Formats: sequence, C-alpha cells, structure tokens
Amino acid sequence: MTLKPLTDSERTQAREKAAAARAVRAELKVRLKTGKVTVAEVIASSSGDDAVGRLRVLDLLKALPGVGDVRALAIMNDVGIAATRRVRGLGIHQRKALVNHLEQQHPGPASK
Repeated sequence: MTLKPLTDSERTQAREKAAAARAVRAELKVRLKTGKVTVAEVIASSSGDDAVGRLRVLDLLKALPGVGDVRALAIMNDVGIAATRRVRGLGIHQRKALVNHLEQQHPGPASK
C-alpha cells in the first residue's frame, strides 16, 4: 500500500496535529504522576479524545507513581492485556479488570 504524497501544507498540518497530540499525552502523564487524574478517568475520557485513545496502556501505567517498566508489564500480564495495546483498544472487561486491579494493588493512583 502506497501513501499519496503530501503537499507542504498538508505535511505541516500533520506535523502540528502530531505535536498537539504528543503535548496532550505528556500533560496527561504529568497529571497522572501528580495524582490530579485517575486511571479510571483517563480510560473513561479515551473515547472522546483521540490523543488519549492512542496512548499505550504501558505508558499510562508507567506514568503512575511507583510504577516502572517491570511493574507495568506485570500489571498488564495479571490483567491479560497485550504490551502493545492502546487505551482505545481495551475492551469493556479489560478496562474494568485494569481499574479493579489498580484499586486493589495501588489504592492511591487508581481511584481517589
């Protein structure tokens, strides 16, 4: 499959859109790290915001305080989520299982 060549203005628009999405995801990670937003709230808002929906679940978990690569992968394995899954790709049962697991294991970051 070949992509159509983009004009300079289309390329610029795509670059600006990508930069804006990265900024939204970075701000979300900061809010998670500081506890201003919960994982449940992020998952709920992922259907309305495309930038949030494209966030990898692994990156979402790593943004939590005290959760790094190893713990994030362990959480995903416990819940049954693939390492490459994005937030918008989570099913209803995976969403519930992830939030429940975080509430049981890490009461602070998952819910307030």
